[in-house]
Amino acid sequence: MVFDQAKRHGVRPVWVALGVAIFGLFAMLLVDQGPWARPHPQPAHIAYHQTTGEAARAAGADVVPTEPKGALEPDPAGPKRAEPPNPEPGLVH
Repeated sequence: MVFDQAKRHGVRPVWVALGVAIFGLFAMLLVDQGPWARPHPQPAHIAYHQTTGEAARAAGADVVPTEPKGALEPDPAGPKRAEPPNPEPGLVH
């Protein structure tokens, strides 16, 4: 007897995967757009400051810029790079 798998009856894996995908889509929409996902209004003292610097100044902190790096930096620790085995002609090191 020859059994043809294409004509077998029952739940096919494609339909199961499609059902899981549709369920997942609706679950994500429910979680993202549900009644508990509304924007929360901010109190006036929080919403008043637009930047972190403004909020820090309002709290009494000093905001200072980072000190710039020096023009010369020390050589990194570790071994020096080796010369290439076949340098290009005319290239002076």
